[in-house]
Amino acid sequence: MLTIKGKLGIEDFYRIIFKEESILINKDVLATVENSFNFLSKFSQNKIIYGVNTGFGPMAQYKINDSDRIQLQYNLIRSHASGTGNLIPEQYVKAAMLARLNTLSLGHSGVHISVIELMTSLINKNITPVIFEHGGVGASGDLVQLAHIALVLIGEGEVFYKGERRPTEEVFKIENLKPITITLREGLALINGTSVMTGIGLINTINTRKLLDWMICCSSAINEIVQAYDDHLSLELNQSKKHKGQQQIAKSMRNHLKDSTLTRKREHHLYNGNNEVTVFEEKVQEYYSLRCVPQILGPVLDTLNNVEKILIEEVNSANDNPIVDVEKEHVYHGGNFHGDYVSLEMDKLKLIVTKMSMLAERQLNYLLNPNLNNILPPFVNLGKLGLNFGMQGVQFTATSTTAENQMLSNPMYVHSIPNNNDNQDIVSMGTNAANITKKVIENTFEVLAIETITIVQAIEYLKVQDKISSKTRKMYDDIRNLVPPISDKDVPMYPYVNKVKNFILNFEEEIYACTELN
Repeated sequence: MLTIKGKLGIEDFYRIIFKEESILINKDVLATVENSFNFLSKFSQNKIIYGVNTGFGPMAQYKINDSDRIQLQYNLIRSHASGTGNLIPEQYVKAAMLARLNTLSLGHSGVHISVIELMTSLINKNITPVIFEHGGVGASGDLVQLAHIALVLIGEGEVFYKGERRPTEEVFKIENLKPITITLREGLALINGTSVMTGIGLINTINTRKLLDWMICCSSAINEIVQAYDDHLSLELNQSKKHKGQQQIAKSMRNHLKDSTLTRKREHHLYNGNNEVTVFEEKVQEYYSLRCVPQILGPVLDTLNNVEKILIEEVNSANDNPIVDVEKEHVYHGGNFHGDYVSLEMDKLKLIVTKMSMLAERQLNYLLNPNLNNILPPFVNLGKLGLNFGMQGVQFTATSTTAENQMLSNPMYVHSIPNNNDNQDIVSMGTNAANITKKVIENTFEVLAIETITIVQAIEYLKVQDKISSKTRKMYDDIRNLVPPISDKDVPMYPYVNKVKNFILNFEEEIYACTELN
C-alpha cells in the first residue's frame, strides 16, 4: 500500500495505475484538508467568494442566497456533465482521479474531507467513472470531464465496475459507499482544474518511455543484422556533440549490442588498405535511419524527460480557483486552472512520438526493399516469390498509420476558440491535446509491432539466431512465441500485429533493460 503525502512522483503513478497498488491517505494530509475546509467556512462568512456565494463564469456577477448555495454546487456538476464522443479508457480515468485526489489533498481547495475519503475508496476498489473524450477546452481546466467524475462522487452517473458499465447508485449499494457531502464549494473544487489532461498525460509519458525503449531495441537489432559499422554509436563520436539525450541513446545501443558478433569495426574493413578499390560494393556508411538513431532519438529522450518533469509539477500543484491559503488566512482568485503547461507538453510529446513512428516506418521500409538492404528478399518473403507475400500487406498498415500520426501532430496549443460568453477568451485545449497524443502513441505501438515482426522475419531468413546479441535474441524468442515464421502459407496478419502490440505495451522494462534512461 502506498501512502499519499501530498506529493506524487512518476513511480507512484506507475505503481498505482499499472500495478494497481492500493493507497492510504496520510493523517497529516487529512488534517490539512480539514483545516482548509474549516478556515474557508469561517472566512467566507460576510465575504464574496467566487464559487461559494456567487454564480460561475460570466454568471459570477450574481450573488447566491445562502439557502441556495448547496443547490448551486449540485447544479454545476449536473449541468457540466455533458461530454460526448468515445469513452476515455478506465486506466486513464483512474489516473485523472489520482491526479485530482492529490491536488485536493494539498489543502488549497477548501473541500470537505468526505471528498478525499470517497475518491480514495473508488481508486482502491477500481470503481471508475464513465467520462468522454469530448467536452474540455482546458481553460477552467477539464470542466466537462471532471464533472463526470464529480457526478459519480455525488452518487449519480455511471461507472465501470468489474468489467461492466453500471449506474453509480447500484455500485455504491453493493460496496456500501456513501456519496460525498457537499457543504461549501465541493462542486467547483472537483471540476475546476487540470487533472484529466494531467492524468492522461502522465500515462502518455509512461507509454512513450516504453515506445522509446522498444525503438532502441529495434534500431539496435537492425544495425546488427545488416552488419553495420559500429562507430556511429561510439562514445567518442557521440561525446563530441553535447546533448545528453544523444549520448544516452548511443550508450544504450552500445549496451544492447555489446555481445553481438555481427556489427563490424571500420578499422577491420575500411582502414586496412583499400586504396586501389574504385567502387565499393558495400556501403561505406549506412542509411540515416540506421546511422543517425542517436541524433534522432536523443531529442526524443530529452523532450520526454522534460515533459514528465512539467506534468509531475502540475500534478503536485494547486490548480483550481480560488486558492485557499490557511497560513496567510486569505483566499486568492486567479487562473491556476488554465491548462497551457500541459497542452504545450502534450503537443511536444506527440511530435516526438510521431518522429519515432516515422523512424520505425523507414527502418521497416529498409528491411522490405531489397534494393536498399541487398541481403533480404522482397518484403522479407520466406515463401515463394510471386506466390507468397511475406510482410507486403502489413507495410500498408504501417505507412497509413504513420501518415495519420503526421496529420495528428498539428498543435492544439494554438487552437484557442473563445467560449463561455467570452469569459474564457483564450483557452488551452489541453484535454484535446492529451487525448490526441494518446491516439498517436497507440498508433506508434502498431507501427513498432509491425517492424518487430519484420526484424524477426529477417533474422529467420539470415539464420543468424546464434550471432545476434543476447538482447536481440531475447526479443526474437519472445516474438517467435507469439508469431510463427510467415513463409509458404500466407495468413491474416492482424491477430499477430495485435498480439505483438499488446506485448510491447505491457512488457516490463527491467526484463529487457535495453536502455538506461532513468
